[in-house]
Amino acid sequence: MFESLSSKIEKALHSLRGKGKITDINVAETVKEVRKALLEADVSYPIAKEFTDKVKADAMGRGVIQSIEPGQLMVKIVHEELTKLMGGESVELNVKGQPAIVLIAGLQGSGKTTFSAKLANYLKTKKGKSVLLVAGDVYRPAAVSQLQTLGGQIGVEVFTEEGNRNPVDIAQKAVKLAQQRKTDVVIVDTAGRLAVDEEMMDEIAALKESLKPQETLFVVDSMTGQDAVNTAKAFNERIDYDGVVLTKLDGDTRGGAALTIRYTVDKPIKFVGIGEKMDALDVFHPDRMASRILGMGDVVSLVERAQEQYDEEEARRIQKKIIHNEYNFEDFLAQMAQIKKMGSIKDLMGMIPGMDKVTKDVEIGDDAFVPIESIIGSMTPYERKNPSCLNGSRKQRIAAGSGRSIQEVNRFLKQFEETRKMMKKVSSNKGKLPKVPQRKR
Repeated sequence: MFESLSSKIEKALHSLRGKGKITDINVAETVKEVRKALLEADVSYPIAKEFTDKVKADAMGRGVIQSIEPGQLMVKIVHEELTKLMGGESVELNVKGQPAIVLIAGLQGSGKTTFSAKLANYLKTKKGKSVLLVAGDVYRPAAVSQLQTLGGQIGVEVFTEEGNRNPVDIAQKAVKLAQQRKTDVVIVDTAGRLAVDEEMMDEIAALKESLKPQETLFVVDSMTGQDAVNTAKAFNERIDYDGVVLTKLDGDTRGGAALTIRYTVDKPIKFVGIGEKMDALDVFHPDRMASRILGMGDVVSLVERAQEQYDEEEARRIQKKIIHNEYNFEDFLAQMAQIKKMGSIKDLMGMIPGMDKVTKDVEIGDDAFVPIESIIGSMTPYERKNPSCLNGSRKQRIAAGSGRSIQEVNRFLKQFEETRKMMKKVSSNKGKLPKVPQRKR
Protein backbone atom coordinates (compact mmCIF):
# COMPACT_ATOMS: atom_id res chain seq x y z
CA MET A 1 0.00 0.00 0.00
CA PHE A 2 1.66 3.24 -1.26
CA GLU A 3 5.00 1.37 -1.25
CA SER A 4 6.73 3.63 -3.80
CA LEU A 5 5.54 6.88 -2.19
CA SER A 6 6.41 5.60 1.26
CA SER A 7 9.97 4.56 0.38
CA LYS A 8 10.72 7.86 -1.39
CA ILE A 9 9.40 10.09 1.40
CA GLU A 10 11.27 8.01 3.97
CA LYS A 11 14.46 8.37 1.93
CA ALA A 12 14.02 12.14 1.75
CA LEU A 13 13.52 12.44 5.51
CA HIS A 14 16.32 9.99 6.25
CA SER A 15 18.79 12.22 4.39
CA LEU A 16 17.97 15.03 6.83
CA ARG A 17 18.51 12.76 9.82
CA GLY A 18 21.94 11.87 8.53
CA LYS A 19 23.22 15.45 8.43
CA GLY A 20 25.68 16.44 11.12
CA LYS A 21 24.55 20.03 10.93
CA ILE A 22 21.04 21.14 10.00
CA THR A 23 20.64 24.32 7.95
CA ASP A 24 17.81 25.99 6.09
CA ILE A 25 19.44 24.61 2.92
CA ASN A 26 19.18 21.03 4.28
CA VAL A 27 15.52 21.57 5.09
CA ALA A 28 14.83 23.05 1.65
CA GLU A 29 16.52 20.08 -0.05
CA THR A 30 14.53 17.62 2.03
CA VAL A 31 11.25 19.36 1.24
CA LYS A 32 12.19 19.38 -2.46
CA GLU A 33 12.70 15.60 -2.36
CA VAL A 34 9.35 15.12 -0.59
CA ARG A 35 7.67 17.19 -3.34
CA LYS A 36 9.38 15.09 -6.00
CA ALA A 37 8.11 11.91 -4.30
CA LEU A 38 4.55 13.26 -4.29
CA LEU A 39 4.71 14.23 -7.97
CA GLU A 40 6.02 10.79 -8.94
CA ALA A 41 3.14 9.27 -6.94
CA ASP A 42 0.68 11.15 -9.18
CA VAL A 43 -0.14 14.03 -6.84
CA SER A 44 -0.88 17.12 -8.95
CA TYR A 45 1.80 19.82 -8.94
CA PRO A 46 -0.31 22.59 -7.27
CA ILE A 47 -1.26 20.28 -4.38
CA ALA A 48 2.29 18.90 -4.01
CA LYS A 49 3.71 22.43 -3.96
CA GLU A 50 1.15 23.70 -1.46
CA PHE A 51 1.77 20.67 0.76
CA THR A 52 5.55 21.05 0.81
CA ASP A 53 5.34 24.83 1.25
CA LYS A 54 3.30 24.20 4.41
CA VAL A 55 5.81 21.61 5.63
CA LYS A 56 8.73 24.00 5.05
CA ALA A 57 6.98 26.94 6.73
CA ASP A 58 6.00 24.76 9.69
CA ALA A 59 9.53 23.35 9.97
CA MET A 60 11.13 26.78 10.01
CA GLY A 61 8.48 28.11 12.38
CA ARG A 62 9.13 25.32 14.87
CA GLY A 63 12.85 25.84 14.76
CA VAL A 64 13.89 22.56 13.17
CA ILE A 65 17.39 23.96 12.60
CA GLN A 66 17.86 24.51 16.34
CA SER A 67 16.22 21.22 17.30
CA ILE A 68 18.26 18.47 18.93
CA GLU A 69 16.39 15.84 16.87
CA PRO A 70 15.49 17.63 13.60
CA GLY A 71 14.84 14.39 11.73
CA GLN A 72 12.14 13.28 14.16
CA LEU A 73 10.57 16.73 14.18
CA MET A 74 10.41 16.77 10.36
CA VAL A 75 8.73 13.35 10.37
CA LYS A 76 6.19 14.68 12.85
CA ILE A 77 5.47 17.73 10.70
CA VAL A 78 5.11 15.67 7.49
CA HIS A 79 2.83 13.24 9.36
CA GLU A 80 0.62 16.10 10.54
CA GLU A 81 0.38 17.64 7.06
CA LEU A 82 -0.34 14.27 5.40
CA THR A 83 -3.11 13.68 7.93
CA LYS A 84 -4.62 17.10 7.17
CA LEU A 85 -4.34 16.47 3.40
CA MET A 86 -6.36 13.26 3.76
CA GLY A 87 -9.07 14.83 5.91
CA GLY A 88 -7.77 15.08 9.45
CA GLU A 89 -10.05 12.50 11.06
CA SER A 90 -12.29 9.60 10.09
CA VAL A 91 -15.96 10.30 9.32
CA GLU A 92 -18.57 7.70 10.23
CA LEU A 93 -21.19 6.35 7.86
CA ASN A 94 -24.68 7.71 8.53
CA VAL A 95 -27.05 4.75 8.83
CA LYS A 96 -29.84 6.44 10.76
CA GLY A 97 -33.21 5.99 9.12
CA GLN A 98 -36.18 3.66 8.69
CA PRO A 99 -34.49 2.27 6.68
CA ALA A 100 -31.21 4.10 6.07
CA ILE A 101 -30.50 4.22 2.34
CA VAL A 102 -26.96 4.09 0.95
CA LEU A 103 -26.58 4.91 -2.76
CA ILE A 104 -23.43 3.66 -4.50
CA ALA A 105 -22.07 5.59 -7.52
CA GLY A 106 -19.01 5.39 -9.74
CA LEU A 107 -17.63 4.33 -13.12
CA GLN A 108 -17.83 0.80 -14.49
CA GLY A 109 -14.93 -1.28 -13.22
CA SER A 110 -14.35 0.83 -10.12
CA GLY A 111 -15.54 -1.97 -7.85
CA LYS A 112 -19.03 -0.70 -6.94
CA THR A 113 -20.74 -4.11 -6.85
CA THR A 114 -18.01 -5.74 -4.78
CA PHE A 115 -17.93 -2.76 -2.43
CA SER A 116 -21.73 -2.88 -2.02
CA ALA A 117 -21.46 -6.46 -0.80
CA LYS A 118 -18.45 -5.65 1.42
CA LEU A 119 -20.37 -2.76 2.99
CA ALA A 120 -23.37 -5.02 3.59
CA ASN A 121 -21.08 -7.54 5.27
CA TYR A 122 -19.44 -4.79 7.36
CA LEU A 123 -22.81 -3.43 8.56
CA LYS A 124 -24.11 -6.92 9.29
CA THR A 125 -21.10 -8.36 11.11
CA LYS A 126 -19.61 -5.27 12.79
CA LYS A 127 -22.62 -3.03 13.34
CA GLY A 128 -25.33 -5.66 13.86
CA LYS A 129 -27.56 -4.20 11.13
CA SER A 130 -30.05 -6.03 8.92
CA VAL A 131 -29.29 -5.21 5.29
CA LEU A 132 -31.00 -5.47 1.90
CA LEU A 133 -28.87 -5.20 -1.24
CA VAL A 134 -30.49 -3.80 -4.39
CA ALA A 135 -29.29 -4.79 -7.88
CA GLY A 136 -29.77 -1.47 -9.64
CA ASP A 137 -27.35 -2.04 -12.53
CA VAL A 138 -29.75 -3.16 -15.26
CA TYR A 139 -27.26 -2.82 -18.13
CA ARG A 140 -24.16 -4.88 -17.36
CA PRO A 141 -25.17 -8.52 -18.03
CA ALA A 142 -23.28 -10.03 -15.08
CA ALA A 143 -24.01 -7.27 -12.54
CA VAL A 144 -27.16 -8.83 -11.05
CA SER A 145 -25.75 -12.36 -10.87
CA GLN A 146 -22.48 -11.04 -9.39
CA LEU A 147 -24.34 -9.25 -6.60
CA GLN A 148 -26.51 -12.32 -5.97
CA THR A 149 -23.41 -14.50 -5.69
CA LEU A 150 -21.74 -12.09 -3.28
CA GLY A 151 -24.95 -11.69 -1.28
CA GLY A 152 -25.15 -15.47 -0.95
CA GLN A 153 -21.58 -15.58 0.39
CA ILE A 154 -22.37 -13.13 3.20
CA GLY A 155 -25.95 -14.20 3.89
CA VAL A 156 -27.59 -10.95 2.74
CA GLU A 157 -30.69 -10.88 0.51
CA VAL A 158 -30.44 -9.22 -2.89
CA PHE A 159 -33.52 -7.50 -4.30
CA THR A 160 -33.92 -7.88 -8.08
CA GLU A 161 -36.79 -7.58 -10.54
CA GLU A 162 -36.27 -9.52 -13.73
CA GLY A 163 -37.29 -7.68 -16.88
CA ASN A 164 -37.53 -4.29 -15.15
CA ARG A 165 -35.14 -1.83 -16.81
CA ASN A 166 -36.03 1.10 -14.58
CA PRO A 167 -33.49 1.39 -11.72
CA VAL A 168 -35.51 4.07 -9.92
CA ASP A 169 -38.60 1.85 -9.86
CA ILE A 170 -36.54 -1.14 -8.68
CA ALA A 171 -34.96 0.86 -5.86
CA GLN A 172 -38.31 2.32 -4.72
CA LYS A 173 -39.84 -1.17 -4.53
CA ALA A 174 -36.82 -2.42 -2.55
CA VAL A 175 -37.16 0.44 -0.05
CA LYS A 176 -40.87 -0.27 0.36
CA LEU A 177 -40.10 -3.94 1.08
CA ALA A 178 -37.41 -2.91 3.60
CA GLN A 179 -39.93 -0.65 5.36
CA GLN A 180 -42.40 -3.51 5.65
CA ARG A 181 -39.74 -5.84 7.06
CA LYS A 182 -38.18 -3.13 9.25
CA THR A 183 -34.79 -3.71 7.62
CA ASP A 184 -32.11 -1.34 8.96
CA VAL A 185 -30.16 -0.49 5.80
CA VAL A 186 -30.80 -0.61 2.05
CA ILE A 187 -27.69 -0.50 -0.19
CA VAL A 188 -28.39 0.38 -3.83
CA ASP A 189 -25.79 -0.71 -6.40
CA THR A 190 -26.00 1.37 -9.59
CA ALA A 191 -24.84 1.23 -13.19
CA GLY A 192 -21.62 2.79 -14.37
CA ARG A 193 -20.00 3.56 -17.71
CA LEU A 194 -16.44 3.39 -18.95
CA ALA A 195 -16.35 7.19 -18.81
CA VAL A 196 -18.50 10.02 -17.47
CA ASP A 197 -21.53 10.61 -19.73
CA GLU A 198 -24.81 12.48 -19.45
CA GLU A 199 -27.03 9.39 -19.47
CA MET A 200 -25.27 7.87 -16.46
CA MET A 201 -25.30 11.18 -14.59
CA ASP A 202 -29.02 11.68 -15.28
CA GLU A 203 -29.76 8.22 -13.92
CA ILE A 204 -27.75 8.54 -10.71
CA ALA A 205 -29.17 12.04 -10.14
CA ALA A 206 -32.72 10.66 -10.58
CA LEU A 207 -31.99 7.88 -8.09
CA LYS A 208 -30.71 10.35 -5.54
CA GLU A 209 -33.66 12.69 -6.02
CA SER A 210 -36.15 9.82 -5.68
CA LEU A 211 -34.57 7.93 -2.78
CA LYS A 212 -33.15 10.86 -0.77
CA PRO A 213 -30.45 8.57 0.67
CA GLN A 214 -28.75 9.15 4.00
CA GLU A 215 -25.44 8.41 2.29
CA THR A 216 -24.32 8.71 -1.32
CA LEU A 217 -20.87 7.17 -1.75
CA PHE A 218 -18.60 7.63 -4.74
CA VAL A 219 -16.47 4.54 -5.44
CA VAL A 220 -13.18 5.07 -7.25
CA ASP A 221 -10.39 2.75 -8.36
CA SER A 222 -7.29 4.11 -6.62
CA MET A 223 -5.07 2.83 -9.45
CA THR A 224 -6.52 5.18 -12.09
CA GLY A 225 -4.26 8.13 -11.25
CA GLN A 226 -5.31 11.70 -11.93
CA ASP A 227 -8.36 10.45 -13.85
CA ALA A 228 -9.73 9.40 -10.46
CA VAL A 229 -9.60 13.01 -9.26
CA ASN A 230 -11.27 14.33 -12.42
CA THR A 231 -14.04 11.73 -12.20
CA ALA A 232 -14.54 12.48 -8.51
CA LYS A 233 -14.99 16.17 -9.34
CA ALA A 234 -17.48 15.44 -12.14
CA PHE A 235 -19.65 13.19 -9.95
CA ASN A 236 -19.54 15.60 -7.03
CA GLU A 237 -20.63 18.54 -9.17
CA ARG A 238 -23.66 16.57 -10.31
CA ILE A 239 -24.83 14.60 -7.26
CA ASP A 240 -22.97 16.20 -4.32
CA TYR A 241 -22.07 12.86 -2.72
CA ASP A 242 -21.30 12.42 0.98
CA GLY A 243 -18.09 10.42 0.90
CA VAL A 244 -15.48 8.59 -1.16
CA VAL A 245 -14.53 4.92 -1.22
CA LEU A 246 -11.07 3.92 -2.50
CA THR A 247 -10.88 0.42 -3.96
CA LYS A 248 -7.88 -1.73 -4.94
CA LEU A 249 -5.66 0.05 -2.45
CA ASP A 250 -3.76 -3.21 -1.94
CA GLY A 251 -2.47 -3.09 -5.52
CA ASP A 252 0.86 -1.73 -6.72
CA THR A 253 -0.47 1.80 -7.05
CA ARG A 254 1.32 5.12 -6.85
CA GLY A 255 -1.62 6.29 -4.78
CA GLY A 256 -1.05 10.02 -4.94
CA ALA A 257 -4.29 10.80 -6.73
CA ALA A 258 -6.24 8.83 -4.16
CA LEU A 259 -4.63 10.86 -1.37
CA THR A 260 -5.66 14.15 -2.93
CA ILE A 261 -9.30 13.36 -3.72
CA ARG A 262 -10.25 14.51 -0.23
CA TYR A 263 -8.45 17.81 -0.76
CA THR A 264 -9.87 18.33 -4.26
CA VAL A 265 -13.59 17.65 -3.69
CA ASP A 266 -13.69 18.43 0.05
CA LYS A 267 -15.49 15.18 0.81
CA PRO A 268 -14.22 12.60 3.33
CA ILE A 269 -12.76 9.25 2.35
CA LYS A 270 -14.92 6.83 4.35
CA PHE A 271 -13.71 3.36 3.36
CA VAL A 272 -10.79 1.67 1.61
CA GLY A 273 -10.92 -1.70 -0.11
CA ILE A 274 -7.80 -3.77 0.54
CA GLY A 275 -8.47 -7.10 -1.17
CA GLU A 276 -11.04 -9.33 -2.81
CA LYS A 277 -12.42 -11.04 0.29
CA MET A 278 -15.72 -9.81 1.70
CA ASP A 279 -14.10 -8.71 4.96
CA ALA A 280 -11.31 -6.81 3.16
CA LEU A 281 -12.77 -3.39 3.91
CA ASP A 282 -11.41 -0.82 6.34
CA VAL A 283 -12.76 2.42 7.73
CA PHE A 284 -10.41 5.16 6.53
CA HIS A 285 -8.35 6.84 9.24
CA PRO A 286 -6.18 9.69 7.85
CA ASP A 287 -3.73 9.65 10.76
CA ARG A 288 -3.21 5.88 10.53
CA MET A 289 -2.71 6.06 6.76
CA ALA A 290 -0.16 8.84 7.23
CA SER A 291 1.70 6.60 9.69
CA ARG A 292 1.80 3.76 7.19
CA ILE A 293 3.06 6.02 4.40
CA LEU A 294 5.89 7.18 6.68
CA GLY A 295 6.81 3.58 7.59
CA MET A 296 5.50 3.92 11.14
CA GLY A 297 3.05 1.03 10.81
CA ASP A 298 -0.52 0.97 12.08
CA VAL A 299 -0.58 -0.91 15.35
CA VAL A 300 -4.03 0.42 16.31
CA SER A 301 -5.69 -1.14 13.24
CA LEU A 302 -3.74 -4.36 13.79
CA VAL A 303 -5.01 -4.63 17.37
CA GLU A 304 -8.57 -3.85 16.24
CA ARG A 305 -8.45 -6.64 13.68
CA ALA A 306 -7.05 -9.04 16.24
CA GLN A 307 -9.80 -8.18 18.71
CA GLU A 308 -12.45 -8.96 16.11
CA GLN A 309 -11.18 -12.54 15.99
CA TYR A 310 -10.28 -12.68 19.68
CA ASP A 311 -12.17 -15.17 21.84
CA GLU A 312 -11.45 -14.69 25.56
CA GLU A 313 -12.42 -18.22 26.58
CA GLU A 314 -10.34 -19.73 23.80
CA ALA A 315 -7.38 -17.54 24.86
CA ARG A 316 -7.66 -18.82 28.44
CA ARG A 317 -7.83 -22.41 27.24
CA ILE A 318 -4.75 -21.98 25.05
CA GLN A 319 -2.81 -20.27 27.86
CA LYS A 320 -3.51 -23.16 30.22
CA LYS A 321 -2.35 -25.69 27.62
CA ILE A 322 0.83 -23.71 26.96
CA ILE A 323 1.72 -23.51 30.65
CA HIS A 324 1.13 -27.25 31.12
CA ASN A 325 3.05 -28.09 27.92
CA GLU A 326 -0.11 -29.47 26.29
CA TYR A 327 -0.19 -27.09 23.31
CA ASN A 328 -0.52 -29.21 20.17
CA PHE A 329 -0.94 -29.09 16.41
CA GLU A 330 -4.73 -28.76 16.60
CA ASP A 331 -4.33 -25.61 18.73
CA PHE A 332 -1.72 -24.29 16.29
CA LEU A 333 -4.06 -24.93 13.34
CA ALA A 334 -6.93 -23.13 15.08
CA GLN A 335 -4.76 -20.09 15.75
CA MET A 336 -3.59 -20.01 12.13
CA ALA A 337 -7.24 -19.95 11.06
CA GLN A 338 -7.84 -16.91 13.28
CA ILE A 339 -4.83 -15.09 11.81
CA LYS A 340 -6.06 -15.78 8.27
CA LYS A 341 -9.42 -14.22 9.12
CA MET A 342 -7.65 -10.96 9.97
CA GLY A 343 -6.83 -10.34 6.29
CA SER A 344 -3.92 -10.40 3.87
CA ILE A 345 -0.67 -11.53 5.53
CA LYS A 346 1.40 -8.86 3.74
CA ASP A 347 -1.11 -6.18 4.76
CA LEU A 348 -0.89 -7.31 8.38
CA MET A 349 2.92 -7.24 8.22
CA GLY A 350 2.73 -3.68 6.88
CA MET A 351 0.92 -2.62 10.06
CA ILE A 352 3.93 -3.54 12.20
CA PRO A 353 6.37 -0.59 12.46
CA GLY A 354 9.48 -1.18 10.36
CA MET A 355 8.23 -4.51 8.99
CA ASP A 356 7.44 -2.99 5.58
CA LYS A 357 11.20 -2.63 4.98
CA VAL A 358 11.83 -6.28 5.85
CA THR A 359 9.06 -7.55 3.56
CA LYS A 360 9.53 -4.97 0.78
CA ASP A 361 11.02 -7.39 -1.78
CA VAL A 362 9.51 -10.54 -0.30
CA GLU A 363 6.45 -12.06 -1.95
CA ILE A 364 4.08 -13.00 0.88
CA GLY A 365 0.93 -14.57 -0.51
CA ASP A 366 -2.22 -15.64 1.28
CA ASP A 367 -1.13 -19.24 0.57
CA ALA A 368 1.86 -18.89 2.92
CA PHE A 369 0.24 -21.29 5.41
CA VAL A 370 -0.55 -24.00 2.83
CA PRO A 371 2.65 -26.07 3.40
CA ILE A 372 2.09 -26.10 7.18
CA GLU A 373 -1.59 -26.93 6.79
CA SER A 374 -0.77 -29.82 4.45
CA ILE A 375 1.75 -31.23 6.92
CA ILE A 376 -0.63 -31.05 9.88
CA GLY A 377 -3.48 -32.33 7.68
CA SER A 378 -1.47 -35.49 6.94
CA MET A 379 -1.18 -36.33 10.65
CA THR A 380 -3.58 -38.67 12.43
CA PRO A 381 -5.84 -37.19 15.16
CA TYR A 382 -3.59 -38.86 17.76
CA GLU A 383 -0.44 -37.30 16.26
CA ARG A 384 -1.99 -33.83 16.21
CA LYS A 385 -2.77 -34.08 19.90
CA ASN A 386 0.57 -35.65 20.84
CA PRO A 387 3.49 -33.93 19.06
CA SER A 388 6.07 -35.93 21.01
CA CYS A 389 4.99 -39.21 19.37
CA LEU A 390 6.37 -38.26 15.97
CA ASN A 391 9.18 -40.73 15.28
CA GLY A 392 11.05 -41.35 12.03
CA SER A 393 8.50 -43.62 10.38
CA ARG A 394 5.60 -41.30 11.25
CA LYS A 395 7.48 -38.34 9.78
CA GLN A 396 8.14 -40.29 6.55
CA ARG A 397 4.42 -41.07 6.24
CA ILE A 398 3.45 -37.42 6.91
CA ALA A 399 5.95 -36.18 4.31
CA ALA A 400 4.55 -38.57 1.69
CA GLY A 401 0.96 -37.68 2.54
CA SER A 402 1.53 -33.94 2.42
CA GLY A 403 3.67 -33.89 -0.71
CA ARG A 404 6.50 -32.26 1.27
CA SER A 405 10.07 -33.40 1.74
CA ILE A 406 11.22 -34.96 4.99
CA GLN A 407 13.48 -31.91 5.42
CA GLU A 408 10.47 -29.58 5.26
CA VAL A 409 8.60 -31.70 7.80
CA ASN A 410 11.58 -31.74 10.17
CA ARG A 411 12.08 -28.00 9.77
CA PHE A 412 8.46 -27.30 10.65
CA LEU A 413 8.53 -29.64 13.65
CA LYS A 414 11.67 -27.94 14.95
CA GLN A 415 10.08 -24.50 14.52
CA PHE A 416 6.91 -25.70 16.23
CA GLU A 417 8.88 -27.01 19.22
CA GLU A 418 10.86 -23.77 19.52
CA THR A 419 7.62 -21.77 19.32
CA ARG A 420 6.09 -23.95 22.01
CA LYS A 421 9.04 -23.38 24.36
CA MET A 422 8.99 -19.64 23.76
CA MET A 423 5.23 -19.44 24.36
CA LYS A 424 5.56 -21.39 27.59
CA LYS A 425 8.32 -19.08 28.79
CA VAL A 426 6.21 -16.00 28.04
CA SER A 427 2.96 -17.41 29.50
CA SER A 428 4.44 -18.89 32.64
CA ASN A 429 4.34 -16.27 35.38
CA LYS A 430 5.64 -18.34 38.29
CA GLY A 431 2.95 -20.90 37.55
CA LYS A 432 0.15 -18.37 37.60
CA LEU A 433 -2.18 -17.83 34.69
CA PRO A 434 -1.85 -14.29 33.33
CA LYS A 435 -5.05 -12.33 33.43
CA VAL A 436 -6.69 -11.92 30.03
CA PRO A 437 -7.65 -8.27 29.51
CA GLN A 438 -11.34 -7.57 29.02
CA ARG A 439 -12.30 -6.18 25.65
CA LYS A 440 -14.24 -2.95 25.64
CA ARG A 441 -17.72 -3.30 24.17
